[in-house]
Amino acid sequence: MSAPRDTPAVGVVIATRDRAPALATTLGLLTALPEAPEILVVDNASTDGTPDLVRTHFPQVRLLRLPRNRGALARTDGVRRIGTPVVAFSDDDSWWAPGSLARAARLMRDHPRLGLIAARTLVGTDHRPDPLNELLADSPLGRDPDLPGPSVLGFLSCAAVVRREAYLQTGGFHPLLFFGGEESLLAYDLAARGWGVAHCREIVAHHHPDRHHPDGHHPDGHHDERRPDTGRQVRWRRNDLLTTWLCRPYPTALGRTLRTAARAARDPVARQALREVLARLPAAMTHRRPLPPELEADLRLLEGRASGDGHAR
Repeated sequence: MSAPRDTPAVGVVIATRDRAPALATTLGLLTALPEAPEILVVDNASTDGTPDLVRTHFPQVRLLRLPRNRGALARTDGVRRIGTPVVAFSDDDSWWAPGSLARAARLMRDHPRLGLIAARTLVGTDHRPDPLNELLADSPLGRDPDLPGPSVLGFLSCAAVVRREAYLQTGGFHPLLFFGGEESLLAYDLAARGWGVAHCREIVAHHHPDRHHPDGHHPDGHHDERRPDTGRQVRWRRNDLLTTWLCRPYPTALGRTLRTAARAARDPVARQALREVLARLPAAMTHRRPLPPELEADLRLLEGRASGDGHAR
């Protein structure tokens, strides 16, 4: 794909599984963007004709078929394949506002340390601001002079733009997490390597979750928050604990695990999450990479705010 000489090429990677109708809407909107981004659909072994849909109705869109569902890791497969220096992620029910990808590419060009942009997310047909927007905009981590927005350590995967070099340097989303809260560890890994993670409110993603999807969540890892989903709760709690074991101090990880164990007798979600954590703990110890002290201090600052205002993120 060619691009103006002063604007880095930008691509969009979409991981999907068995969501052909929603994907068709998303591709229709993305292919109409004035930026004309390169688009790659990574199909997580769909059985509903998703590959045929892409080939027949969107021949300009590239397709990568995976032999099995790789969850969030499909995004990493896509980043490796697409090759553009700037990559935006969409889910099969999310897309980018016109002009946002061009602005994101310019921000990446003008801020060489910027590794990830956490965009502003608007939800549904009434364009409701996602509650995370306010938390990101009011980040207590402040704003570094070489970044275009406040520094953050969280984002929504369906509303993120990454510098390909930075993303691949970290290895992308962690294989032990599969999906469900996989964003946090990637943000930590980027920051630990010196890359900036910033919220840029002028970059806008639209998210239209489907309340009628039979499982209440997207098989690539994105979920509809309005539907009760015990499996989702287990995955999020499991991955929160695994992330702690993968990079936080041992006393922090042990304390959180013991608190989960204390709840397990009366809480089936905590009980199942604990089982899954213990089964994966040897692998987590093998992949453990403690965070630098200054980054650990930033996380404690964020956790202090979260405990004060009632938000868990």
